[in-house]
Amino acid sequence: MSTHPPGELPSYELELRAAEERKRLHTSLEELREQVHEKLDMTKNARQYVVPLSAAAALFSFVVAYAFAGIFTRH
Repeated sequence: MSTHPPGELPSYELELRAAEERKRLHTSLEELREQVHEKLDMTKNARQYVVPLSAAAALFSFVVAYAFAGIFTRH
């Protein structure tokens, strides 16, 4: 017969549940670390966004140069 009160779990079962929760938490933390590492990978981001960033920089340079040239021209 069991010596624990009704409605309560034995300590070994509580320890097993705690170990399972620690393992699940550890796995979740590892997944989160991998996701953060992927998002902050500068090499991957640079390769992925080099064309749009270059286009934006060229457009910005054109607008600034056009505005600057407009200061020195007569209308």
